[in-house]
Amino acid sequence: MSASTSDWRSFRLDQSSAEGDLQQLGKAKAALDVRVALSQDPARLETLSWALPGLYVDASKQRWDSEVVDALLQLAEEAGVPQAIADQFGGAPINHTEGRAVMHMALRGQASDAYEVDGQDVMPGVLEVRGRMLDFVDRVHDAHAQGRVTDVVNIGIGGSDLGPAMACKALRKFHSGPRTHFVSNVDGAHIEAVLAELNPATTFVVVVSKTFTTQETMANAAIAKTWLEAGGATLSEQLVAVSTNLEATQAFGVLPAQTFGFENWVGGRYSMWGPVGLCIAVAVGRSNFELFLEGAREVDKHVRHTALKDNVPVMLALLGHWNQNVMGWRSHAVIPYAEDLSRLPAYLQQADMESNGKSVGRTGEKIAWNSGAVVWGEPGTNSQHAFFQLLHQGTEIHPVDFVAFKAPTSGHDHMHELLLSNAIAQSEALLTGKTPAADEPHRLFEGNRPSTFMLFDALTPKALGQLIAMHEHRIFVQGVLWGIASYDQWGVELGKALANALIPEIRGEVAEGAHDPSTSKLVSLARR
Repeated sequence: MSASTSDWRSFRLDQSSAEGDLQQLGKAKAALDVRVALSQDPARLETLSWALPGLYVDASKQRWDSEVVDALLQLAEEAGVPQAIADQFGGAPINHTEGRAVMHMALRGQASDAYEVDGQDVMPGVLEVRGRMLDFVDRVHDAHAQGRVTDVVNIGIGGSDLGPAMACKALRKFHSGPRTHFVSNVDGAHIEAVLAELNPATTFVVVVSKTFTTQETMANAAIAKTWLEAGGATLSEQLVAVSTNLEATQAFGVLPAQTFGFENWVGGRYSMWGPVGLCIAVAVGRSNFELFLEGAREVDKHVRHTALKDNVPVMLALLGHWNQNVMGWRSHAVIPYAEDLSRLPAYLQQADMESNGKSVGRTGEKIAWNSGAVVWGEPGTNSQHAFFQLLHQGTEIHPVDFVAFKAPTSGHDHMHELLLSNAIAQSEALLTGKTPAADEPHRLFEGNRPSTFMLFDALTPKALGQLIAMHEHRIFVQGVLWGIASYDQWGVELGKALANALIPEIRGEVAEGAHDPSTSKLVSLARR
């Protein structure tokens, strides 16, 4: 992929001539009838669909066409997308608000990839930690085969929970090790319910916190440690940490040999490819975890070396910009037609909304355009009986991503035929709509509602790696277009700081502080 001459770091959408052209084009395309376009343009399907190994992406039902694509590609060049991608893979400090490179791709790399940060090849360190981690996984599998380890509990929150939990559930068919469980919420009911079903003598606890100071994680870790001790567990064997704070992990009772760290160029919501994904590897074993990494690595190579017009994550990013900032559709529904993939929408909520839910641009200005979409969804077919009414007949349009698989995800082939038929039918219904009898206006389906269909051969570790990496790169490219910093998350910090200050007030240990009248009332009602 050729580098752009544009400086993507200073790009502003409101000063872009290409964006101005897009906005004018949007007025003309608002009334585009995709049904007519599909029937009259024999090249439309090929122009607006792409393929990766084992994956077919069809965006021909979206309200765009080749003219829109050309204008979007012009915007991508003007925004400096090629150079932004090159800078990320080159180890430049693209997370400028924290002064860091963004190199989570290295966690799924091989020695030949030679990823560098600050001029240093990071792959030897990555491979050393990966090797240690997978050797540990092998030992856990051996202990599981002997009946000495039945369960592993992952304690973390945000990126230390959502990605690994989603992946472990998605890869249910490939589980070969102990059962995996996830505890994240600081509500004690969460850990209480998980531990109530387990035996402390055969349970490992993995505490995932980069700093080993995360409030929710350490509160849950303390409960788990007490539970292990009360059950006669061997803490030196059964406590594991994923952290860079060795002093704190050792003070907690975790041996250095059972502590796995990662670098500050790995953001939390992009970290499941390394030690944060330990429970994924425990669940599916060494070889399947390596296939998971390889699927993502293939997408990395695709993004890095493919022209923009054929670059699947780039094209999906451009489509998202068109839908949100030109068409004005602010929501993005993700519907996996696979029960095992039911946590995908929740994972993407963090990946997308924490990355691109920003209102200040890279150059410090308050932006005047839409940034991150509201991501939501549930698996099909359950979602059809919940909110598809709104998708089909609501007053607002909500673009939909359908994610489906040719091969069954269970041993019930006839059920999968029903599932896949429903997925394709919903995509068709959103497009074609239905005109009712004159005296039944409530039965009108307007149709012409946009959707993208992602059809994988099968839900495998490699396919899951592809799917996640595809979204990671899409999210970054959208951040480039919108001139925002996708790799920080300052919006998470204020509430955490205020909560820490409120704890002694809620406990009645100090007098109530100065708050607005509403907050003061809540504190007074909640105080012990």
